[in-house]
Amino acid sequence: QVQLVESGGGLVQAGGSLRLSCAASGSGFDIRTMGWYRQAPGKQRELVAGITNGGNTNYADSVKGRFTISRDNAKNTMYLQMNNLKPEDTAVYLCNAIVYQTGWGQRNYWGRGTQVTVSS
Repeated sequence: QVQLVESGGGLVQAGGSLRLSCAASGSGFDIRTMGWYRQAPGKQRELVAGITNGGNTNYADSVKGRFTISRDNAKNTMYLQMNNLKPEDTAVYLCNAIVYQTGWGQRNYWGRGTQVTVSS
């Protein structure tokens, strides 16, 4: 099993910043693509940003220029730097990882999420 634990969420005023982290733990795994998703009440889960193990990134149009995704492969940790936050960024942010595990092959894991609330 691989566990993903998010941290760094909270309450911030519009225009403020937060930095989310997602730490992966377990044994016998190799993380391939990682991503941040978010889900607001009454809305579908959406991809915010993704990053490959080679460092290629992609972003939702709504966050381009404001959010930056990065990862530290040595620490099995992914980050999301969020600047100029807007009330519409309010959501639960979830970490996702596509992992190759010895004896299991490729598997998809989710964290439990961290709440981000942006006040106007």
